[in-house]
Amino acid sequence: MQKIFSILGIALFLFSCTTPVQEKQENKKENKRIVSLSGTLTEIIYALHAEKELVGVDVTSTYPEQTAKLTNLGHIRMVSAEGILGLNPTHVIGFKDEFNPTLVEQLKKANIEVVLFDREFSVAGAKQVIRDCAKWLDQQVAGETLTTKIDTDVKAVEKLAAKPAVLFIYARGAGTLMVAGDDSQFKSMIELAGGKNAVTGFVDFKPLTTESVVAANPDVLLMFDSGANSLNGEGGIFAVPGVSMTTAGKQKNLITMDGQLLSGFGPRVGEALLLLNKEFKKLAAQQ
Repeated sequence: MQKIFSILGIALFLFSCTTPVQEKQENKKENKRIVSLSGTLTEIIYALHAEKELVGVDVTSTYPEQTAKLTNLGHIRMVSAEGILGLNPTHVIGFKDEFNPTLVEQLKKANIEVVLFDREFSVAGAKQVIRDCAKWLDQQVAGETLTTKIDTDVKAVEKLAAKPAVLFIYARGAGTLMVAGDDSQFKSMIELAGGKNAVTGFVDFKPLTTESVVAANPDVLLMFDSGANSLNGEGGIFAVPGVSMTTAGKQKNLITMDGQLLSGFGPRVGEALLLLNKEFKKLAAQQ
């Protein structure tokens, strides 16, 4: 009998030693403090219901509207290590193709864990980012729910008999006008929604010129809501040199969308494609 009590005593002692360790690990998980330097990753975190772990975001983190309550650190290209460290984060997250290596080193020296994700501007790429982020946050089930929703939305995108030529214009007032070419998320969105990019032969962006707009002759212009507003709406947009000579200008064909929705390739990528596809169908019906 004494031997049994001794064994029980040892077991209780071991249990009492391991319990605090488990509690410490759980507390560590609960106390995660994340700075997100990507609107897409911020949106994913909210969609996974892990927003309580966010303490700071970048300027592209505009959705959902609750992000406005968080400290905004500005554009990733301008974010300083000091500004980030002021929020006392445990983790800083972003995309590999956007992060400054110097900033990574500065944060690591401060013992901040930097988590960088790969991305691809495609439906498969959007789903993979969601899965990667969900795994990191231990929210795999919720992540699969989000990817299933994307699949459902994408299946509802209708194939168009004729593909409209679409020109995406990035604007910050009349002084900053750029058009999107190859290897951009805008070309991908346009093509996935049933259109074709009106300009090719260059990567990312190049300045809009009268000659290039006339040569492209788009059927419709695509812009961020904010970009259209920076030009004072349709009046300013269709007054841009060369635009009035295009089919889009003559027919006043313009589509505006929320910037993060259009370019994020996150949880709402299927919704964005459905919306853009719907606008393309309206355009086709008018022809």
